[in-house]
Amino acid sequence: MAVKNIKLGQVWRQDESGRDFLVTKVYSEVFSQYAVLRPAEVTAPDQPTVKVKVTKAAEGVALPGFSFTQEGAF
Repeated sequence: MAVKNIKLGQVWRQDESGRDFLVTKVYSEVFSQYAVLRPAEVTAPDQPTVKVKVTKAAEGVALPGFSFTQEGAF
């Protein structure tokens, strides 16, 4: 699902596992944009982060393999 832009604090659900992830950092490298996600769980500080390349389309931006979970919020 595409959104206008990816912001810190957004929650995205991993399509494969159904786990929720929180966007903790968004940054650019040369011509690409990346989002760093961490699990939105109590044990999150002990879990590794996930780096995902942001995809861009006419509808907006998205994270491949993840679905935006905050419908109507942005």
